[in-house]
Amino acid sequence: MANKRDYYEVLGVSKSASEDEIKRAYRKVAKKYHPDLNPGDKEAEAKFKEANEAYEVLSDPEKKNRYDQYGHAGVDPNFGAGGGGYGDFGGFGGFGGFGDIFDNIFGGGFGGSARPRGPQPGEDLQTSIVIDFNEAVFGGEKEIDVTRLESCDSCGGSGAERGTRAETCSQCGGSGQVRMQQRTPLGFMTTTRQCDACHGTGKVIKSPCKSCGGKGRVRKSRKITVKIPAGFDDGQTLVLRGEGNAGEQGAPKGDLYITVRVRPHPIFTRDGSNLFCEVPITFADAALGADIDIPTVDGKMSYHIPEGTQSHTEFRIRGKGVPRLRGSGRGDLFVTVVVEVPKNLSGRQKELIREFSGQEKKSQYQRQSKFFDKLKDLFKE
Repeated sequence: MANKRDYYEVLGVSKSASEDEIKRAYRKVAKKYHPDLNPGDKEAEAKFKEANEAYEVLSDPEKKNRYDQYGHAGVDPNFGAGGGGYGDFGGFGGFGGFGDIFDNIFGGGFGGSARPRGPQPGEDLQTSIVIDFNEAVFGGEKEIDVTRLESCDSCGGSGAERGTRAETCSQCGGSGQVRMQQRTPLGFMTTTRQCDACHGTGKVIKSPCKSCGGKGRVRKSRKITVKIPAGFDDGQTLVLRGEGNAGEQGAPKGDLYITVRVRPHPIFTRDGSNLFCEVPITFADAALGADIDIPTVDGKMSYHIPEGTQSHTEFRIRGKGVPRLRGSGRGDLFVTVVVEVPKNLSGRQKELIREFSGQEKKSQYQRQSKFFDKLKDLFKE
């Protein structure tokens, strides 16, 4: 008795907890430590038994009252011995053991009527591909190699040698599960686990297919054509339904998830459906205005910049971006012009610039004029 934990502590509830709160707490703890979900875990099994014992007492108003008054001694099988009051307590009344308690709480989910494990769907697969920038913009096709499990041609995926078939498991009677009953100081405890003979399927293959060893699936390498939709972006994932592993015995196939990586472009950068680039222009083009060639993903195009264009001015060209993946139309192209100052001028060129400089007016330089006006305000006394 001295080594037993407090039942309220076991379930994680207070002494004032309602019946519903106790029931919910028990469900949570029992699911976590149930032997079927923790095969071979002795510690989990011990905690599961402890939770069952606690709920057996706290869910019964009479036993809970004795426990609240006398502690563990109040629910000892020998409590009141000689008077016949609680001499049958060792069997825990009409519950018939922990297996029945669990069935009552969970509706037979673990300890109730056993159901065989059906054929399992195929597993999903993952891979990645690298595509060019223009392939991401306009779409395209790529061929990739995929190694996956496919249904065995020899047995049609059944796992049984041709002309034979799986038989009902004699150990579990086709249920896929077996019950185990164990006597404990607190009564009988019934648990259910997966049948070792048929691994929960309820069927046993006595003549396994030689091609697949009875598994019904074999590993094969395939070439698959992947269609890249226009407007796909770096890091996005394509999903090819039914291109994963084959399911067991005709169960649905898994899917193939393909992460797409896009090689960077030497000129363009991308943000969603919009493209960005920089175009260098001469001082004369910026000052006088000009028609310049601008790169687009469709090829070069002529674009007029007005006179007096400042360096790092951004122009927006509508509809020259990336096709919208889940919409209509295309994004825009944003072009930033950068004025390049010439180097290695000839003597005549320098002379012309000096001549031009002598004829300049401060009013022609709006930014410079505003800058010096701010300096005056900053340093005036």
